[in-house]
Amino acid sequence: MIFNFFIFLCFYLPFQIALNPAVGVDLASVRVLILILFFVWVYGKIRNKKRLFFLDTQAKLILFFLFLSVASLFFAQNYSWGARKLLYLFSIFPLYFVVKDILNSREKVIKTLKSLVLSGAVVSILGIIQFFAQFFWNYENISKLYSNYIGPIFWGENLARMVSDYPSWLVGVSGQNYFRAIGTFPDPHSFSLFLGMMLPLSVILFFISKKKIFWALSTAVIFLANILTFSRGGYVAIIVGIIIFVGVFWKKTQIKHKFMAGLAVMFLVLMLTVPGPVSQRFDSSFDLQEGSNAGRIDIWQKSLETIKTKPFLGTGIGNFSLEVDKELGYRNPIYAHNTYLDIAVEEGVLASLVWMLILFITLLDFWIFSKKDMISCGFFISLIIFSAHSMVETGIYSPMVLTLFLTIISLQYEKE
Repeated sequence: MIFNFFIFLCFYLPFQIALNPAVGVDLASVRVLILILFFVWVYGKIRNKKRLFFLDTQAKLILFFLFLSVASLFFAQNYSWGARKLLYLFSIFPLYFVVKDILNSREKVIKTLKSLVLSGAVVSILGIIQFFAQFFWNYENISKLYSNYIGPIFWGENLARMVSDYPSWLVGVSGQNYFRAIGTFPDPHSFSLFLGMMLPLSVILFFISKKKIFWALSTAVIFLANILTFSRGGYVAIIVGIIIFVGVFWKKTQIKHKFMAGLAVMFLVLMLTVPGPVSQRFDSSFDLQEGSNAGRIDIWQKSLETIKTKPFLGTGIGNFSLEVDKELGYRNPIYAHNTYLDIAVEEGVLASLVWMLILFITLLDFWIFSKKDMISCGFFISLIIFSAHSMVETGIYSPMVLTLFLTIISLQYEKE
């Protein structure tokens, strides 16, 4: 039952409905489902008199990271903001321990991958439809649809209102504005990060499954939707993932798979080099004077200055925005735009180092496991894409992205 519930959760992830239990509070329903799953799992363990947790190095580092997050709260200017962030973390991180325990076979891992990739393909199709709808239905009508109807359903009333006040939906390319693909996500950045992590998983299913056409189409729609987010961080992360894949796993790849991978790389190169909206957007990544790039550099400088003055436990979790502007409310768009800086500035340098160590040892494990099973190659590249994209975004505060991340790093099963 627990495994089947988890499989449902994987598919439900990008379509999760938001709850509004109190005024000013948005609650992603996936957080409630994770806690239900966790407590049912704990009850089953206790009932059967089995050991609850196996604390390997990875698990100990995760618990240490959460401890440092809690400790940083005592240095916060606004305790309630920090407490809300902690409640968020402690409502999703329990999933790690459940997945670590129940996904103990290759068969279960493959079923999980299929559920995840299928959900990624469906939400990608929705994002593609939403993007091309602007050529038949103007931006104002689509934005009202998201602000007034879709947003409150999937993100919550308060987040939908904030997103409407500080939208990142439009991208200007050569004097033309485009409504970027967001699917059921509040912004194109988290959507791109989610799809970027999904992409290697769909490729692996194509490699190992007999239903080549189905998973090839799934890969294609996930890739296209990611491109249509116009997320430059997403573009760079995919390129980094491809480079790492070629450098680390190329010799292990079968000839027929090398051919398909080569075609995919050629297609990506053409998209990023042939003059057009995508290539122009990618080229702007290297323009330090461009508006969003300049804004990121400014916020990175402010983050580094704050870290110098508060290096140990930071500003307190959830409190960095008060260092920028003390008049801001809880729901504001101010964050470091870099996961490693975000953690360091709010929870301290040590917490950021622990986070990076979690990534490193997990990547090392996946690389070791990949010598026996190619599935681990997909997990490795997915985590590489997450790590690269995290240089310009903070995806861990998206419940969909964090849930996907915890699922992936838990997939270190014993081979049967």
